[in-house]
Amino acid sequence: MTGLPGGVGISGLTVYDWEAVDGLCGGTPHMHLVCSEAYVVIGGTGSVQTLTTAGFADTPLRPGDVVWFTPGTIHRLVNGGGLRLVVLMQNSGLPEAGDAVFTFPAPVLADPDAYRAAAVLTGDGAAAARHRRDLALEGFLTLRDGGDGGLREFHSAARRLKRELLDAWWIRWRDGPLAATLATGCQLAALEAGDLSHLEHGEVSRLERPEEPLFGMCGLLRPYPVPVPVPVLGTRPPRGSTTSPHRLTPKESP
Repeated sequence: MTGLPGGVGISGLTVYDWEAVDGLCGGTPHMHLVCSEAYVVIGGTGSVQTLTTAGFADTPLRPGDVVWFTPGTIHRLVNGGGLRLVVLMQNSGLPEAGDAVFTFPAPVLADPDAYRAAAVLTGDGAAAARHRRDLALEGFLTLRDGGDGGLREFHSAARRLKRELLDAWWIRWRDGPLAATLATGCQLAALEAGDLSHLEHGEVSRLERPEEPLFGMCGLLRPYPVPVPVPVLGTRPPRGSTTSPHRLTPKESP
């Protein structure tokens, strides 16, 4: 099976309709360190609340809308009624394999063990996901009202929490989007030279819709598996191991 075009990841998402302390229904605020993410709205209405050093914003979501944001954008999905999305994720679905930091209150962010305990879902999945959402919302509201200083402290805490995963992220980037880009370069060079051999290897791949949803950060999540392509010869991550990850873990991983 070939990798997904451009080394992206895809998930179906039905946004939580649980009411929060501020009277809004929706998901868990969080941020990605190295990945952009896009929402394609396929049903219902709502919005995505975002927080960056440029300020707070609330972007409407309606069927047919496509909204995306870059790393460093704290985001919270708000369900106005029946909100359903297709989520496109950069770097072979890395946002669902570790590149996500919840906006828990500062004392939790400062303690890796406390962060891990708050992030992992145990026992009743729905109750645990709702508790995690509410804890992250507490931190999000503090960040929203606290100015740039709090955001920059959050960025530093996020880096500390994820730094041990960076070697694995290098590998995923190399074997996914970098490999796809280099393959296109090789094909362009071949076409210029009159070599059409790669056109003889066209193929079709198919992924079936995941039947059992997971309790994700923002709602009931149906992540499609990300086929990992064969690494392009001559490429390697700038640091760390050269072994590809064997299995992609869900977005809920701390």
